[in-house]
Amino acid sequence: MWLWLFACLTHASAGPPAVTADAALLMDARTGQVFFAKNALKRREPASLTKIMTAIVALEYGRLDEVVTVSRRAASVRTGSVLGLRAGEKLTLENLLKAALIMSANDSTVAIAEHVAGTEETFVKMMNAKALVLGATRTRFANTNGYHHPQHYSCAWDLAMITRYALQDPVFNRLVATRRATVEFYASDRREEISNTNRLLLSGAYPGVDGVKTGSTPRAGNCLIASATRGGRRLIAVVLCSADRYRDAAALLDYGFLEVQRVSLCRAGGEALAVPVARGAAAAVRAVAAGDLEVDLARDQLGQVRREVRLFSPLAAPVRAGQKVGEMVYYLGDSELGRVDLVAAESVPLRGLGRFLPVK
Repeated sequence: MWLWLFACLTHASAGPPAVTADAALLMDARTGQVFFAKNALKRREPASLTKIMTAIVALEYGRLDEVVTVSRRAASVRTGSVLGLRAGEKLTLENLLKAALIMSANDSTVAIAEHVAGTEETFVKMMNAKALVLGATRTRFANTNGYHHPQHYSCAWDLAMITRYALQDPVFNRLVATRRATVEFYASDRREEISNTNRLLLSGAYPGVDGVKTGSTPRAGNCLIASATRGGRRLIAVVLCSADRYRDAAALLDYGFLEVQRVSLCRAGGEALAVPVARGAAAAVRAVAAGDLEVDLARDQLGQVRREVRLFSPLAAPVRAGQKVGEMVYYLGDSELGRVDLVAAESVPLRGLGRFLPVK
């Protein structure tokens, strides 16, 4: 049985960045920890950010060297950014993914879907299944490219999680970090030079930027998922329906790199607490942290950390030194930051004659 105690850590805080986006989120790509959130669970249209999931499914169910024959349906796509595919043309799956992720070609995603799953409808079902597996429960896809549809939506939180997963794939990483590329057609002299739609990446305006994807429709507004790496840390910034998506993303990334710091929540041997011991030679035993716990936190998050102390109750003698007697769990909001075991600092034998028995 646990005995629960609560405490909050209080420190001086700095203000979060101001962004024009209707919804935004900043996440650590390695740990998934969130440093900033604005309307992060609000339903929004993802526009071409959809293509991140299209690429995930294509990379997991297809091979880059597979040759795809463009169907009439794929060739008929002419809305928004397109590669200008023609029915009967052939490209490798890798070249179609280049077009989808670098220049955001809407026709290429249909060709990808039909090749991998037979139909775009079947492929979309695979996208939705993958979203659920990744925990993106507020996301539903109705197509592969992000066209408006009443049943096509996501949120900043889900899109960050989906992107974090996608960035674990080296091919995805390479493509979203590519500024310019050549799309080559199979057994043909046709070549198409393409440029990345992400201006932060294309211009090199933001040091360390290495992805990820733009998205724009009249209903979704201007959207961007940007990633950047500095000092071994990679951050993911999501901005949805923004008045200035590049400035918003840069502000979030700056916040993460400049305001987030390594914080020690506890040290081994510290946090001594008195834990009652039943039938012991002493009425209580000191409980101390078994190890260190360090996490990354933005300055304005420091005062929001909550500590929950869980102690075994009742604790009965004999108690040996180093025996686990509880744990400390640290939270930021509802998200767990980490936990540390609490152990007995000394042994407590049974009282009376039992105190002469060795504590094992």
